[in-house]
Amino acid sequence: MLRKCSLSACACLSVVCCFCFVAVFAMPFHALAARGLLDAPSLPTDDFVAVAIPDSIFERMRNVSFPVSKAAAAGVRRSDLRYLQILHYDYEGQVRRGELVCHRTIASALLDIFRQLYAHRYPIASVRLIDDFGADDEQSMRANNTSCFCFRAVAGSKNLSKHSRGLAIDINPLENPCVKTRNGRTVIQPVTAGPYVNRQKAFAHKIDRTDLAYRLFTAHGFTWGGAWRTRKDYQHFEHR
Repeated sequence: MLRKCSLSACACLSVVCCFCFVAVFAMPFHALAARGLLDAPSLPTDDFVAVAIPDSIFERMRNVSFPVSKAAAAGVRRSDLRYLQILHYDYEGQVRRGELVCHRTIASALLDIFRQLYAHRYPIASVRLIDDFGADDEQSMRANNTSCFCFRAVAGSKNLSKHSRGLAIDINPLENPCVKTRNGRTVIQPVTAGPYVNRQKAFAHKIDRTDLAYRLFTAHGFTWGGAWRTRKDYQHFEHR
């Protein structure tokens, strides 16, 4: 009798656990699977968060990626930005915690994209605030760092970049450089990305139209810099 009761209790516990698992994961999974973009068995949730910029984070950004006076003059407000924490796999297959700052209107989309990239073990070399590099875009790119917000002009221009409003993100920039012609010569950013300019070559971490990052970002309404005509910015995705 005792044995039967124990077996019954175990069976009930199994049903309860199964029900809880379905309740937690079924809706996000089916919503994503419906897009044909995800076939992973489950998605993490607690490690992917977006919040208003905490004071401790803003102190890192103040007069670095967020020059207070210039940002105010351009109408870029702290309250319009969100701080994101995500998980990602690095090039060695290790799980890393990353952080980004973006515009509030794309925070949910970025979390969705990074959840899916993580579920597929998509390798991203580094995801750190550009403030860790003194808001120097070239240094961040040379370190192959994925980043989003940075109040700055487009390189070689006085026009503000989409990064200035947190509406653009650069993914694995070393293998996916920005390539353009200026005064008759080819300019590569970062300058160390020469081996990755020829997109006909096969190499790891190359973003093209078959790449998962490309498919996810464009499915969420982003445009890809690699499709531009006057210059090619293979690392760059922006939202209008």
